[in-house]
Amino acid sequence: MIRVQKENFDIGSEIERLRAGRTDIGAIVSFTGTVRDTAKGAPITQMTLEHYPGMTEKELERIEGEANARWPLQASLIIHRTGAMKPGENIVLVVTASPHRKDAFEAAEFLMDYLKTGAPFWKKEERADGDDGDWVDARESDEEARKRWKSPE
Repeated sequence: MIRVQKENFDIGSEIERLRAGRTDIGAIVSFTGTVRDTAKGAPITQMTLEHYPGMTEKELERIEGEANARWPLQASLIIHRTGAMKPGENIVLVVTASPHRKDAFEAAEFLMDYLKTGAPFWKKEERADGDDGDWVDARESDEEARKRWKSPE
């Protein structure tokens, strides 16, 4: 399931909803990304995420489908927020459920590596020092992490 939304989410409620009535799930892995209060040594007052509605959801559905093709997942969930967020607020939730923990962990890592590097979101950090802030690019380490998921050709 994919949701792109401005509203915050409750992590526990989302996981409970995903597993409700299910006794076939052996492992649930979740990752929650939050807004940090500093970047490049300067305090952050706000982070704004932008996206193209329609295109973003379609791309997230595609990558979720790829995760489900690679690992035997019984359920998955990606919630990604957009708009303005303050330090400490949730940005993203990824949940994967499978019969075994290894598959759930790997699928969650795969989804997060993609979200950090390839998902169509644009992130701007606004700083307390009055600077307009910076558009944030994926770090080199994020790009390296994603390379491990490429299929051999």
